[in-house]
Amino acid sequence: MKNFSNQALSYLFACGAIFFWSTVATAFKLSLEYLDPVQLVFFASIFSTITLFIIVLVQRKLPLIRELDRADVFRYFLLALLNPFLYYIVLLNAYDLLSAQEAMAINYSWVIMMAILSFPILKQRANIGTLIAILISYFGVVIIATKGDPIAFEFTSSIGVIYALITTVIWALFWLLNTKQSNDSVVSLFVIFCFSIIFVSFAMIISPSLRPITLYGLAASAYIGLFEMGVTFVMWQYALSLSSNINKITSLAFITPFLSLLIIYMVIDEQILASSIVGISLIILGLLVQRYFSKNQES
Repeated sequence: MKNFSNQALSYLFACGAIFFWSTVATAFKLSLEYLDPVQLVFFASIFSTITLFIIVLVQRKLPLIRELDRADVFRYFLLALLNPFLYYIVLLNAYDLLSAQEAMAINYSWVIMMAILSFPILKQRANIGTLIAILISYFGVVIIATKGDPIAFEFTSSIGVIYALITTVIWALFWLLNTKQSNDSVVSLFVIFCFSIIFVSFAMIISPSLRPITLYGLAASAYIGLFEMGVTFVMWQYALSLSSNINKITSLAFITPFLSLLIIYMVIDEQILASSIVGISLIILGLLVQRYFSKNQES
């Protein structure tokens, strides 16, 4: 009965995290109507840091911060440059130049980028399955970026597509470099966000395109800070820790881009293109192929 309850809670936390992640593309697009990307990252980071501090406080993990050594602190300082600072500023610029569905779908290919970067960083060996998975997924990216006409190879915004692809590199680098640390994940994220506020504050000072602060802008950044950067991460961690079958939980994440498309259509009335659905399907197919060959290699 206890295992059943834990598994039920695991699915509950996982579904909650997936729902909030699915709203992020829409939230980004709406938020950019009120705030510049740098402003949005600044205020969202503050709200997220406060949220993470409350979580660390409630979980009684504050003493763990004192246990961090200088090497840990320096590593978190450098990681904060990658995420949330660079990652979200570049990502929001991609959303500013592309449709919500294009930016979201291309950004979703970060998992394949993680597989690519794991070769030099984690010293993993490439196999034919991984190479096939990479080709399938990036063909999906091309389908999305060209709106289903890869032969013409024309983009809505070439710079926007480049920004979206750069975010996959930043995000994958962040998580791969973060896998080498054994400290508490929530505490680590809290310290990283504390450092990130320093970087984003400096970016705010030198930014030439700041907009007047409005209540709508603050509300939007609070939502993103809470449900994209803060609470959702903890919900997903709980889902994984409570589950008796992690693969079942992680497989649920494949729902995210399709649910995100539905929310984009319903909330901001963006016409969903067939090329976006096909492209996302190819990216997910690539992920499944990569997962299949990875399992076989381990066994």
